[in-house]
Amino acid sequence: QVQLVESGGGLVQPGGSLRLSCAASGSIFSINVMGWYRQAPGKQRELVASITSGGTATSAESVKGRFTISRDNSKNTVDLQMNSLKPEDTAVYYCNADQVTYFRGAFPQRGYDFWGQGTQVTVSS
Repeated sequence: QVQLVESGGGLVQPGGSLRLSCAASGSIFSINVMGWYRQAPGKQRELVASITSGGTATSAESVKGRFTISRDNSKNTVDLQMNSLKPEDTAVYYCNADQVTYFRGAFPQRGYDFWGQGTQVTVSS
């Protein structure tokens, strides 16, 4: 199967920066889309940013100009650089891998919507 492990969350003051990293492991052949979602208390999970294997990135309006997503296809990793953080960015951030081709034994499989366990980001003074 496919496992996603996030790192890099923590507590930061408003205006500060954090970098989140996510590594996908397993018998992966390719991942079409990798992204970051977040969920604040009492709110629905929302897309923060995503990036295709070809490098096309999208991001939520609320983070444009502050957050940058990047990935390394050879390592199956995706990072989220977060600058100018605001208290409203406080949430649990989840890594996502979608449209994944991986091997189960000798047989290729296609999987969708794999999730990491989440990492807490708290922006507070």
